[in-house]
Amino acid sequence: MPHYVVNFEERFERDVVRPFIDEYLAGRTPIPCTLCNNSIKFGQFDEFAASLGAEQVATGHYARIERDSQTGRYLLRRAADPDRDQTYFLWGLSQAQLARTLFPLGELRKSEVREMARQMGLPVAEKADSQEICFVPNGDYAAFIEAWFREQGAVRPAARGDIVSTSGQKLGEHSGVHHFTVGQRRGLNIAVGEPLYVISTDPAAQRVIVGRNEELLATRLRATGANWFPFAAPQRALARQHQDPQQAPRRLRHALSGLRSLFGRSRLRPAQRAITPGQAAVFYDGDSVLGGAWIS
Repeated sequence: MPHYVVNFEERFERDVVRPFIDEYLAGRTPIPCTLCNNSIKFGQFDEFAASLGAEQVATGHYARIERDSQTGRYLLRRAADPDRDQTYFLWGLSQAQLARTLFPLGELRKSEVREMARQMGLPVAEKADSQEICFVPNGDYAAFIEAWFREQGAVRPAARGDIVSTSGQKLGEHSGVHHFTVGQRRGLNIAVGEPLYVISTDPAAQRVIVGRNEELLATRLRATGANWFPFAAPQRALARQHQDPQQAPRRLRHALSGLRSLFGRSRLRPAQRAITPGQAAVFYDGDSVLGGAWIS
């Protein structure tokens, strides 16, 4: 079997790393895994495979693909193992990409895959699960951003500013909005006698706005750049807006209606905690992925 080693470093830097940094500096919380899937794994890599004459590409994602016999369109479905499902990161794939993709792990549970690896004598059979961003292995994305600017020999834009309450009262100072994300409680370094959370950030004014937990609740969602697997957006669906594959299906699923107004606002029922700009809202009907969009 021919074996090829290819270098996609430049495109990974351009389409994944740099947008990741820009999003944080703009006060949003990005999802680099989705960008990597869209641009690298199912983009440049798929193009390279096609240039070699490969008809399909198999990946280790936990997801399933089905073709609608009536419409001929390819549909994305949750994996058989709900705790490993990765469809949240795949909502941006096109019909052409789905048509050429195989997900051989989609019908298996992770425990079954590990057992198969043990029987084959593969050392990865006991490899610990990875929960980190691949290019930020220690999970400290703020330190990664600082290191990236040093490596580039570039000067990071001034980022110091105030931490203020939702009423505008100054409560403290910070060293950059990229250290904070919506819903964050730890690392605020302020003492006011009650728990406070990041409600939003204002990069232009270099402000971090904090408030009580109930102030994180929202009944409206604004999103753009939608991609639908069926022909049209449904009127109502279950939505997921958190990237943690372990917690999201159980804790962060909620009913969302008015999907046709996605480029305006859609209603959340019940109210949802910590709607986070930069994350994705991915819409489901049972185990079928209807589509997704970027929360703005």
